[in-house]
Amino acid sequence: MAGYGLVNLIREFCDSFGVIVPFKAQSTATLIALGADEIVMTKMGQLSPIDPSVISPFGPQFQIPEQPGAARPIPVNVEDVVSYLNLARQGLDLKDEDSLVRVFDRLSQVVHPLTLGSVSRIREQTSFLANTLLNYHMKDPNKIRKIVDIITKGRFSHDYLIGRKEAKDVLELNVIEDEDTSNKAFELYTEYDHILQLSTPYNAEVVLGDNRTITADFNRALIESDNLTHVFRTTKKMDRVTLNPPQVPFPTAGVSETVIQEQWLQDNNI
Repeated sequence: MAGYGLVNLIREFCDSFGVIVPFKAQSTATLIALGADEIVMTKMGQLSPIDPSVISPFGPQFQIPEQPGAARPIPVNVEDVVSYLNLARQGLDLKDEDSLVRVFDRLSQVVHPLTLGSVSRIREQTSFLANTLLNYHMKDPNKIRKIVDIITKGRFSHDYLIGRKEAKDVLELNVIEDEDTSNKAFELYTEYDHILQLSTPYNAEVVLGDNRTITADFNRALIESDNLTHVFRTTKKMDRVTLNPPQVPFPTAGVSETVIQEQWLQDNNI
């Protein structure tokens, strides 16, 4: 829904909407690209399927090792549920109603029925969103249906990568191969990579360094327009602490992090 909302918001302020993909634009970012009149992709540009996962308090839980009673929800991929049912109907050739009922009953014992209901709803919603965004700039219903089928279920894995050639020749999206723009886009992406530390794994110990306590700023997103740069910045207070986790015979060192402030700021120095 975030990607769908962003496209609708941007289109309120422009007559033509284009997207530049310097590197990874997967899942929700792919949905945004579907709403664009044209897409400039570099040779490294990547789209992906938009089959979502459902995280629900009613879903299956993963017990965290060495933390009795602690668990975190396991995402339920929409297409995995559909593939399980298709396996029963087609792969195992189960046709009688009793067998299919037992298959579904087994599934509902592992995945709560309310979560399965969310899976069905979100699967339809995802196709609806993709179809709506493509209709903003495409008029051929057969072409739209083909793209939606491929992008939601035709590539079987959420990890499947759609490169520039496939996006242009197979999906038939309006992909622009402009090498000059592509090179400039990748140079700009490299700057964003540095500002947002996209390629640097977060490590609180590294941020603290030799300090016992610090206050640190983290740039998390950028929006640039004519003569303006806005950054979404998180400010944290970080302290070294001693922890006594259960079932661990000795104290361990840790880092306490407290978010002091989060906000969009104008910062034209970036």
